[in-house]
Amino acid sequence: MSVTSMLRCAIRVDNKYAAAHILHKRGLSGAEAINALRPFYFAVHPDFFGQHPKEREVNENSLKRLNGYLENLQKPGARSVKPTKLTFYVRDTKTKADMEQELRPSGFRPVSFTLQTKDVLSTVLDVLQSCRLSAEHMQGIKASAQRNSSRPSVPDGATPFYRPIKWDKSYYTFTGYRDPEEELQHAKRVEPSLSLWLRNNEAEASRKQKASQPRRDELQRLKDELCQKLGLVDIRWQRSWGMAHRCCQLQSLSRLALQSPEDLYNLRGHTILYSDQSGMNASGYVMLGTMDVHHHWAKLFERLPSYRGLFQQTEWLKERISLLLGGVQVIHVERLGPVLPLEEYYSTLNHFHKRLLPQRPALHPRSLQGLSMTLESGRSSIGLHEMGHFMIPAACDPLQLRNFLQTQAHEARQRLKHRDQLEAEEERVVEACGRDLSLAGLSKERSVSTRQMIPCCRRLLEERLPLMQGLQLRVSNFYSVMQDGDLCIPWDWKG
Repeated sequence: MSVTSMLRCAIRVDNKYAAAHILHKRGLSGAEAINALRPFYFAVHPDFFGQHPKEREVNENSLKRLNGYLENLQKPGARSVKPTKLTFYVRDTKTKADMEQELRPSGFRPVSFTLQTKDVLSTVLDVLQSCRLSAEHMQGIKASAQRNSSRPSVPDGATPFYRPIKWDKSYYTFTGYRDPEEELQHAKRVEPSLSLWLRNNEAEASRKQKASQPRRDELQRLKDELCQKLGLVDIRWQRSWGMAHRCCQLQSLSRLALQSPEDLYNLRGHTILYSDQSGMNASGYVMLGTMDVHHHWAKLFERLPSYRGLFQQTEWLKERISLLLGGVQVIHVERLGPVLPLEEYYSTLNHFHKRLLPQRPALHPRSLQGLSMTLESGRSSIGLHEMGHFMIPAACDPLQLRNFLQTQAHEARQRLKHRDQLEAEEERVVEACGRDLSLAGLSKERSVSTRQMIPCCRRLLEERLPLMQGLQLRVSNFYSVMQDGDLCIPWDWKG
């Protein structure tokens, strides 16, 4: 789980110290560092950006990258971490008047900074200072860290002493900060029911959807035309950009095809993914950076033959790893956050394959056939996902890996079977919702799981609210009306 997901879970169950305890167990920075970052988490937490989906997505992605940065600092023997640029939209948690000029009308300000720190404590200080949040409470934590560094390390298997810090109400009165716990409780109390929210927002969603229909039709026309003309398999988008933005992106590619058709010949048979960077990702999609000019795209198209060669080498490495591990299939799962470049994925696969070769785990060639695994460079321990695939760190011990695969193979097959049942059930209830509620469309954000989507759709079928007829409905984590009229509702909406 990411930092964002863990904190959201902790907030929703009203456990004041769950977030700190979970992260402490992960060994990121200890309880003191988590408490030190607490003002930061509540200043940027996506749960407070429900009416601003773009800013919420930026904060979610940046929190995941910050989480990965901290994890890399905690890895045994880690010497240096690649500099990481982060952007956050920071809520105004102060009452100072000098902040007002920087705030947007919505009550938050954009902050960008690059992390180049070498330890967790420096990273925490850098984050707080970059977001202009108070770091006065860090004085005691720094002193505590210095004392702890001089003490003997905790033996393996022992549980270190942990005492969470409870912030006194006088702290917020004295500093002028808003009490985040009171804000969250207030947000829960005022969260509307679905029927009430629909009554207040259905008209706006209908108006925006009607206004965007010509752009939707134009987008589909451009997409079909480019796929046919360039021989593309598909065109996809990494982010939830609006219809107008997507149309501009396709028109830009169409102009390039008219000006230099020979440059786009190498695109045949590929899937295009509009993303934050240009290149090829681990799934073999050609990424077109939305901020890049035609010249950069043309250079990428020239390099596609070499990218195809590298992609083929990753496929060969997957096959060799599968042969060494009893037939388990190596897959790549696209997650929220930054896209994994093909070069980085190849390097991870190659490193893992070289670790396996000397010891060659003694597994029957077909004992794990039908099962799958993901290879993750930032993971520290072996795990089994709830959907049935193994999650393997690239630096794991081959002997430990063999034992885990053998002992968990039966459970993995059971989870895969259950996953297939869930996905079939999700497909049925989504189809039933679209048909019985007369929706123009029903989709979900990638952050919404199958286990969350199924009960959401079942409850929608029970309620049968007439105000949703003819609308584009998207199941998300928040209420919002998108710029093109898509109606976003949380998967756990109130009846």
